[in-house]
Amino acid sequence: MLDALRFEWTRLLTLRSTYWLIGTGLLVTTGVAVLLGVAGRNDPINSEVVWIALNGAAGFGLPFLAVFMAIIGIFACGHEYRHGTIQPTLTSLPQRNRLIVAKLVVVLTTTLVVTLAQMAINLGVVYVVWGEAPGLFEDPLGTSMIGYVLYVLLYVLVGFGLGLLFRGVPSALVVIFLMPLIIENMIFGLSTIPALDWLVPVVKFLPFTDGARMMELAAPNFGPEAPDFDLFSRWAAGGVFAAFAALILTAAWVLFKKRDA
Repeated sequence: MLDALRFEWTRLLTLRSTYWLIGTGLLVTTGVAVLLGVAGRNDPINSEVVWIALNGAAGFGLPFLAVFMAIIGIFACGHEYRHGTIQPTLTSLPQRNRLIVAKLVVVLTTTLVVTLAQMAINLGVVYVVWGEAPGLFEDPLGTSMIGYVLYVLLYVLVGFGLGLLFRGVPSALVVIFLMPLIIENMIFGLSTIPALDWLVPVVKFLPFTDGARMMELAAPNFGPEAPDFDLFSRWAAGGVFAAFAALILTAAWVLFKKRDA
């Protein structure tokens, strides 16, 4: 197992894309905190401002860091198939379960470290601008920050599973962008049309939408004319997203063990 972990760490650290993706993710999310500081430095700070700063606008449907780290997850398997290195890898490490576990440990550990670093950097920006971060360890802000970390980890897990499932990069990238940003938003929008109200019960089961609920500061308010979506609670919604990630990963893992490469 140590050989597999060493192999994956070396692979991750020798890819230039790793540094570009992590660097870009940190730059963009830190930029959000800096912009908030520039725009609101003369205004009193509250828990909502801290929330936006710490998650880098992910709570507004712009999960920059989650997307960039998910691409690293896709590359963990997709690069091996794209460049034809999966066969020599399996020759060196024929125990497929061990190889997948090593890839998951490396990718998820890296994601956790980068996510915590991003939150620490943005918290530093908040303290530099306002000198305080009210409600940081209190509910609902503290709970939403835990939800944000779990959201990023699950997002990466989905990316990893898609890269392994499709045995490549392009298809996995299309799904990881198309499903949360277009398909789920389209279903939500169509469900507000009276003639398509049969879509309303579907909304509460949209995986990426449910995942985003884990980091919400307050329950969403869609207005008095919006249908009753009967959304799950924070952690129940997170369970839907986790189940979706587990389904993708399980299918990919089973097929990986059955396929020739």
